[in-house]
Amino acid sequence: MNNPSSSSQVRSQERVVQALSGWLMLFVTFLLCLAALAALMTGIRGHMGGGFILLVPLLIVAAVLTACGFFTLQPNEAAVLVLFGAYRGTVRDSGFFFTNPFNRRLKISLRARNFNGEKLKVNEKRGNPIEIAAVVVWRVQDTAQAMFDVDSYDNYVNIQSESAVRHVASSYAYDDGEPDEVTLRGGADVVSAALTRELQERLAKAGVQVEEARLTHLAYAPEIAQAMLRRQQAEAVIAARQKIVHGAVSMVEMALNELSAKRVVVLDEERKAAMVSNLLVVLCGESEAHPVINTGTLYN
Repeated sequence: MNNPSSSSQVRSQERVVQALSGWLMLFVTFLLCLAALAALMTGIRGHMGGGFILLVPLLIVAAVLTACGFFTLQPNEAAVLVLFGAYRGTVRDSGFFFTNPFNRRLKISLRARNFNGEKLKVNEKRGNPIEIAAVVVWRVQDTAQAMFDVDSYDNYVNIQSESAVRHVASSYAYDDGEPDEVTLRGGADVVSAALTRELQERLAKAGVQVEEARLTHLAYAPEIAQAMLRRQQAEAVIAARQKIVHGAVSMVEMALNELSAKRVVVLDEERKAAMVSNLLVVLCGESEAHPVINTGTLYN
């Protein structure tokens, strides 16, 4: 026994059909109007009734119904044809066409569209609140799925895009990750590719193709922005200090090696320690050093 709920979950599939030329049917409509006029004039002049009186309204009704079957499509626009609730196909060609007057024509744009998301407050991988926003470039690929498988594909894209941005943001750290770890701030291309893949998986049900997704805004939430700024400044100061100390040690080592190699002066271990201390103070100090000139012996 089939499950009744399973049939309602079957996805629609687009079926492309060709519509009749509107110019040909426009000529037919014109002929119907002339025939109605001719029948009316013949009935009046010949004082004849009966068939001519009945033929005139029939021709007029046929001409009106034919005129109701015309429609036009612009480039990158499609028309979904529905006859009494049944899907009959999709016309994708641009131009002037004619279809069954009883067909309902649901026009849908196939052009690329932008969804510029609003700023969302999300907790990133480490739990820090951040503000994030993204822009999504998408277009309708399967018109049948877009019209029949979701209630409103525009609203569906908006909601699913926000949900995907939240999920991707919570999967990565903002910055300062582990070695070779992708972060939101440092791995923009990787994050954009991951966001595009997740959006495509979510929006495939609506017959939507995601062409590109990019982050447009990324920042710490206001409540922690100042604290994170001070942390970044402290990390920058520490990194700068490390480079300064590393350079100072290299310069001191070079000075001692040069003095020893050229035999400028012979220093014992205590004097070497004093010299190293003085050089490090001069090289690593933030303020300008003021040397004291020793006019006596080195050992006084």
